[in-house]
Amino acid sequence: MVRIGFLLASLVALTGAIPAAHKNDKKPPQAFDTTNAYPLPNIAGVITHDPNILYEDGFYYMFKSGLHVPWFKAPSMNGPWESMGSVLSKKSQIPVGARDRPWAPTAIKRNGKFYCFYSVSESGSRESAIGVATVDVLAKSKEDGDSEWTDHGALIRTGKGKYSDVDPFTRTNAIDPTFIEDRDTGKPYLVYGSFWDNIWQIPLSDDLLSIEHPEKPDAVPLAQEPSKSADGAPVEGSWVSYHDGWYYTWFSRGICCEFDNGLPPAGDEYKIRVGRSKNVRGPFQDRQGRNITEGYGEDVYKSNHGVVYAPGGEGVLERSGGLPDILYYHYLNATVGFAFDTAQLGWNYLDYRGGWPVVVPGDDEDFLAGGKKPDSWEDCSTQACM
Repeated sequence: MVRIGFLLASLVALTGAIPAAHKNDKKPPQAFDTTNAYPLPNIAGVITHDPNILYEDGFYYMFKSGLHVPWFKAPSMNGPWESMGSVLSKKSQIPVGARDRPWAPTAIKRNGKFYCFYSVSESGSRESAIGVATVDVLAKSKEDGDSEWTDHGALIRTGKGKYSDVDPFTRTNAIDPTFIEDRDTGKPYLVYGSFWDNIWQIPLSDDLLSIEHPEKPDAVPLAQEPSKSADGAPVEGSWVSYHDGWYYTWFSRGICCEFDNGLPPAGDEYKIRVGRSKNVRGPFQDRQGRNITEGYGEDVYKSNHGVVYAPGGEGVLERSGGLPDILYYHYLNATVGFAFDTAQLGWNYLDYRGGWPVVVPGDDEDFLAGGKKPDSWEDCSTQACM
C-alpha cells in the first residue's frame, strides 16, 4: 500500500510552496472516499488550477489559470518550477469577462511554432470566449519570457460576439479549450465547453488561428451529462490524447473548487473520467460500449486515501522512448485544506491495460534508476516500487 506518510513528509518539505489553508470551519467537512485503490500523486510543489504541461528541449513547461496566463519551467515533473512570467503582456484583447485572468490554457507545439489557447469568462456566465496566442521559440529564462507571445484574439465566442448566434455557440460555453489532431490526416480540432451543453469538438483552420467554416462549423459533441442541474453541467475540463491507435477523451465530472460552505455529498466532487474511440471524432465510449455523450465514462482517478480530494482539470503528457504517458491534474490536499487557492499540481504514470488507461505509482527517478518499466505494473505497490 502507498504510504500516506510519504505525502505528509513531502508537504513538510514544501513549506512555502504551498500556502496555508483558509479556515473554512463554519461547517464541518463531510466524509469523502478514503479508498487506496489509486496511488497518491507525485507532488510537484506548485499551486495551480487547470494545469497544462508540455515537454521541450529537456524541460517541462507548465501553463495555468491566472494573471495573464502564468507559465513555468522545470527540469522534472517534481520541480522545482521556475516562473517564466506570463503568456500575455496585458489583458486579453477579447472584450469579455475577466480579461486579465484567462482560464484553463492549453499550449502545444505544431509545425515549429507554439500556440497557447486560453479562455476568458466570469463565474456563472456564458458570455465567454476562447483566444489563442503564439510564439516561435519558448523563452529559456524569465527575463525574456514576457511579451514575446502574440495575442491573436478570439477563435470562438458564446453569449455575445461574432458567430455567437451560430449553433452550437448558441447553447455552449466557450471555455476550457484543448487541442487534438487526426493522426492519419493531420487535421486539427479544438475541443471546448462545460456548464452549458457540455463538451464539443470543432475543426480548426490549418494555421490554428480560426475555426473552419465559422458560419456553419462541423461540430460534434464528445461528452455530455444528460442529468445536468440548473447549477450547470457536471462535466468539464476536457482533454483528448492518443495512444496505440486509440483516441481518449478525458473530462472532469462533479463539483470542482468552491467549498467555502462545506463539502458536497461524498462522490459529488471532481473525479477524472475517460472514454475512447478509434476515430478522432468519436463516438467515445466506456468499457461497456456506452457513449460518454449519454453520461457514461470510466473513472480513472478520484478522491483517495482520505488525503487527495477532487482531482481534475487534467491533461495527458504523451511521451516516447519507452517512458510512460503522464496524467497530471490539480487537487486539494485534505491535510492542508479545501480553499480554492491551495489546489496543487499532482501527477501519475499511466499504464494501458487492454487499451484502457490506468493510474500507477512511480516517478521518473524510479525509471532512470531502474532503466526500464517492470514486467507487470500489478506488482507495483509502493511509491518507489521499481
